[in-house]
Amino acid sequence: MAGRPRSIDRDRVLDAAEGLVAESGAAGLSFEAVARAAGITKSGVQYCFGTKENLIKAMIERWGATFEAEVMAHAGDDRSPRAVIRGHLAATRDSDEADYSRSAAMMTALLQSPDQVAATRLWYTQRLAGLDMAKAEDRGAALAFLAGEGAFLMRAFGLIDLDEGAWQALFADMLALAGGAKERTD
Repeated sequence: MAGRPRSIDRDRVLDAAEGLVAESGAAGLSFEAVARAAGITKSGVQYCFGTKENLIKAMIERWGATFEAEVMAHAGDDRSPRAVIRGHLAATRDSDEADYSRSAAMMTALLQSPDQVAATRLWYTQRLAGLDMAKAEDRGAALAFLAGEGAFLMRAFGLIDLDEGAWQALFADMLALAGGAKERTD
C-alpha cells in the first residue's frame, strides 16, 4: 500500500523564502536555498510555486494581504478613500523592525520582476484613485500618504535613523494632514 504524499506547508516555505531574502537579498532567493531553509526538496518548492516569479508573487501577495488587513482594521467602518489612507498611515506608523526588514526584502525582490512592478504601480494608483485632487483635503491626504510611504521605505532601507518619538510625531502630522485628529506628541 502506497503512503499518502506528504503535504507541503506553503506558509512555511514562504517564511523560509522571506528569511532568505531578508538575510541575503534577492540574489539569495533560489529554489534550492528555499528548499534547504524550509527543510523540503527543491522539487517540493517547485511543485508549490512553479517558477521563481510565482514564489516572489506569492511572497508579495501574502505580505500585502496582511498589511491590508491592518489598514482596514485602522480604518474601521469608514471605507472612504481618506479613511483608508489614514488607516494606511496608522498601520505604517505602527510597523516594527520585522516589517521594515520584510518590506526591504520584498521591494528588492519586486524590482527584479517587471510584472510585480506593474502590479505595485496599479496598487498605488488604486490607493489614490478615490481622491479628488481638485479638493485641498484630498490633496493633503495624498501628500500625507506619499510622505508616509517615503518615510517607511527610507527607514526600511536604513537611509534614515529616527527615534520612536520623532517617528510618532511625523506620523501624527501626516495623519492630521490626511484629515485625522492630530495627536499631541510635543
